[in-house]
Amino acid sequence: MTVPGTLIPDEAWDLLVDWLPSNEDPERPQVTLSTVDSFGDPDARTVLLTSFDEKGFYFNTDGASRKAADIAAHPAVAITVLWPGFTHQVVIRGTAAPAPPVHVAAAYAARSPYLKQLAWLNTHEFAALPRDERVAQWAAFEEAHAGVFEQPESWVGYLVTPTRLTFWSSNGDTASQRVEFSLAADGGSWSRRYLAG
Repeated sequence: MTVPGTLIPDEAWDLLVDWLPSNEDPERPQVTLSTVDSFGDPDARTVLLTSFDEKGFYFNTDGASRKAADIAAHPAVAITVLWPGFTHQVVIRGTAAPAPPVHVAAAYAARSPYLKQLAWLNTHEFAALPRDERVAQWAAFEEAHAGVFEQPESWVGYLVTPTRLTFWSSNGDTASQRVEFSLAADGGSWSRRYLAG
């Protein structure tokens, strides 16, 4: 039931390849990342899904962010991908761990100049400035670096290894449907079941 060399069941892998944009597509999908903090409270925010492969799903962030602290406290996460028009949805539940440095570097290199600069200036201190000061400092930083932004040391990446994949699809002619793939607790095999939408 699993493609050789992958941790994801073949049927689920086929759906992912069909539904998600290829890793070469510069327009990365916006997804909701859900975490649990050190007090056990849930949180959620939107991130870019950098890529996916046979090992799982990758995203990147600032190592000083709240999401990074949440993952350090509780590596169990969920990623929700929702398509425009509420036609498809994938919910990925799994465990987040640091991504390999080569992936982190490649993900940063693929970012737009705006997002590279954002990786440098997206701080609490910068966010607290009045809008006109933020605009001025943004422009000054961009000019000082001539639009070339090296990868900051705080830039990190995570690999989410899935333990459950739930695919939801709508249908205007009948009820919506979910198909869910779950990894056994011992990590040995995947099961599949259909659920009401």
